[in-house]
Amino acid sequence: MQRLTRTLAKVLIVVFAIVGFLLVGGYIAMRAGLTNIDNAIDRQSEFFLSKPMEYSRFPLAHTPEWVAFRQAVAKDKTIIEQVSRETGVAPRMLIALLVPEQMRLFHSNRPIFKQIFEPLKILGSQSQFSWGIFGIKDETARAVEEHLRDTASPFYLGKQFEHALDFKTNTPDQERFSRIIDEHDHTYGYRYAGLYVAQIKKQWENAGFPIADRPEILATLWNLGFEKSKPNAAPKSGGAPIDIDGTTYSFGALAGAFYYSDELVEIFPLQETP
Repeated sequence: MQRLTRTLAKVLIVVFAIVGFLLVGGYIAMRAGLTNIDNAIDRQSEFFLSKPMEYSRFPLAHTPEWVAFRQAVAKDKTIIEQVSRETGVAPRMLIALLVPEQMRLFHSNRPIFKQIFEPLKILGSQSQFSWGIFGIKDETARAVEEHLRDTASPFYLGKQFEHALDFKTNTPDQERFSRIIDEHDHTYGYRYAGLYVAQIKKQWENAGFPIADRPEILATLWNLGFEKSKPNAAPKSGGAPIDIDGTTYSFGALAGAFYYSDELVEIFPLQETP
C-alpha cells in the first residue's frame, strides 16, 4: 500500500511538473509574441479562395444586414453593368469591394441601420473622411485620376481611359466630392472603384504577376491603397479587420468569401476572371 502511495505521489509530481512547464512556456511565448497569429481569418479562408469556380457558403447570409444589402445593391444593377463595360472589371468584382465596406458600416452604425438603411433598403453613403458607398478617400480619388493621365505610371491604362474622369466644372474639388457622395446616383462611386481595380490589375500584369483571378487580393489592395501595392509572386489576403457579431474578418477575406459564394449569383454571376 505504501509502495502504491509513493508511486502515485511520484506520478502526480511528474504531472504537475509537466503542467507547470507548459504554463511557464506558454507565458514566455506569449510575452515574446510567439503566439501572435496575423491574418488568421485569411488562412482559414484559403479553402474557398483556392477553388475559384466552386460556390461556398457566405458567413453573413440571411442576416438582416445582408438581406438589406442584397435588395439595395440590386437597384444599382444597370449602373454596375455600365461601369463594368467601361472599366473591364466584372460586376461581381465591384460588388466584392462593396460588401466589406457596407457590412462594416451597417454593423458599426446600428441605430442608423435600423432607422434608415434596413427599412429603406439603401446603401450607406459616407461624407466625412471617406466618401460615398465605397468609402473612397480624397487622396485615393485624386490618385486614380492622376494615373489615368500619367503615361509613365505603372497604373496607366492607355489613351482610351485618359478622359474617363474629366470634370465638367471649374471647381474640381467640389465636383469630385459631390459626384462620389451622390446618394441618388452611385455611378461615380462604382466608376472610381472600377478604375482603381483596373489600374492595380495593370500594374501587377506589367510586373509579370497577374492577379485578375484573385478577388481577395484585389480587395485587399483596394483597402490598403496604391502605396501598398507591390507586385510579387505570393500576394497575401488581408486588410483592415472588420468585427461582426463577435467574429473578426479581414477586408480581403470577406470580399473573397462573398465572391466565391452563391449569394447574388442570379444577378451578378461568378465568372472565370473578375
